[in-house]
Amino acid sequence: MSSQEVLNSASTLASYNVMLQVMFRVLTFLLNAFTLRFVSKELIGVVNVRLTLLYSTLVFLSREAFRRACLSGVSGSKHSWRQVINLLWLTLPLGVLWAALLVCVWLWLLEIPNVHTIPHYGPAVVLFALSGVQELLAEPLWVLAQAHMLVRLKVVAESLAMIAKCCVTVVLVVFAGEWGLYIFSAAHLVYTGLLVLCYVVYFARFLGSKEAADRRFPLRSVSDLLPSRPLVDWSLARLTWSFFKQSFLKQILTEGERYESFYIFFAKVLERGRDVESQKQEEVSIAAEVLECLLKLVLVIGLIITVFGYAYSHLALDVYGGTLLSSGTGPSLLRCYSCYVLLLAVNGVTECFVFAAMSQRELDQYNLVMLALSVSFLVLSYMLTWWAGSVGFILANCLNMGLRICHSLLYIHRYFYSSQWKPLRGLLPSPFLLLALAVSAVSTAMSEAVFCCDSGWFLRLLHVAVGAVCLLGVIVAILLTETRLVQFVRTQLLPRYRQKHS
Repeated sequence: MSSQEVLNSASTLASYNVMLQVMFRVLTFLLNAFTLRFVSKELIGVVNVRLTLLYSTLVFLSREAFRRACLSGVSGSKHSWRQVINLLWLTLPLGVLWAALLVCVWLWLLEIPNVHTIPHYGPAVVLFALSGVQELLAEPLWVLAQAHMLVRLKVVAESLAMIAKCCVTVVLVVFAGEWGLYIFSAAHLVYTGLLVLCYVVYFARFLGSKEAADRRFPLRSVSDLLPSRPLVDWSLARLTWSFFKQSFLKQILTEGERYESFYIFFAKVLERGRDVESQKQEEVSIAAEVLECLLKLVLVIGLIITVFGYAYSHLALDVYGGTLLSSGTGPSLLRCYSCYVLLLAVNGVTECFVFAAMSQRELDQYNLVMLALSVSFLVLSYMLTWWAGSVGFILANCLNMGLRICHSLLYIHRYFYSSQWKPLRGLLPSPFLLLALAVSAVSTAMSEAVFCCDSGWFLRLLHVAVGAVCLLGVIVAILLTETRLVQFVRTQLLPRYRQKHS
């Protein structure tokens, strides 16, 4: 694949991922709004915080390092895919070990919820851990699909699994509400089980087919997906170990958002551990342009979320859950989280480039930085939580994310210092756009003070109308002043537009 073909495939995958994430967020929002009418907010809280954290921690620690190493540029033609598959199967026993450890922590070290308010907590912990282990069965297939840009497989598999999960949850909540946490455990097992099934069925039909032959797919039969000799490529194993130490520290700091599609692009285009002068200049040019546009894209989106999130947090929570959620610290938490989203997005892009460009030695050195950040994060979390409660914890995450962004920006600056490319210009929006955002922030804040949220639906709709006008003004400012960004979105993130003009 040429660099442009890799970019096209990665962009298509990214656009599908965005649509997928939007669908997931909408379905989750509607599902939670529905289930709040049938079960307690305490039970929903345990599912969305305790049990989801258990699941996400298990799968992250079990597979993240393997994904990054095996999707890296070093795992191209220099490595046997049989050895890569062998390495990926290690995620399963590792997942079993993490499941046993985390279940013990969740049941014996963390505070157990009240058994009368939240029944069946113990079995639910075990079942959520089991769902994580079950999902790891598809890990070799997932990496194969990502590495060979089988972009639609992930979208179809995760969409079907999410729809099935929502259907199971709704049916059980309505007809078997007394099951409590068993409802959500069963739904999550259905989700991961169907996800694995989709990958297995696809590759059972794909391997040995004419399409696989046309793609020059490295595996020919289902038996090639099983562990075999030669066992493991030790250079890839050492790189995995470096990423594993890093992922462990990242999970302490924050779960984070991973821009996997563009990590694949940067890893395939750039040669790990080599400076700009030693790389193919055409490919470095494409990488720099994509990095600049991605930074501008996530910055603009993050600023919009921050500006409008401040003025509409109270209304959103009031519509979503009534005074149950909109009273107390809920709006303040959502406002702070809107700011955190901005930092999270920028950090996701900068780190996906940094981790694709760093050598193994630099990755090991960065692990020491992550260790220092984890210690500072724990100290900040304790101090700020004592000072400002739940809001303090989000502020600690914001400070931690800001430090990680600063480290990544320094690396990117040094990486491109002696070259003609300056991708960090993507962090400088146009003055007109900044003005539009500032006017929107002031206007929507005044609108909230005057119209929202205890004076009836008519004034609420006026508040929404003010926000819609301001958002339209911001979009116009983007279209008029951020022409490179608009062109990048049209040609790279909108597959139909790209196909039409290719």
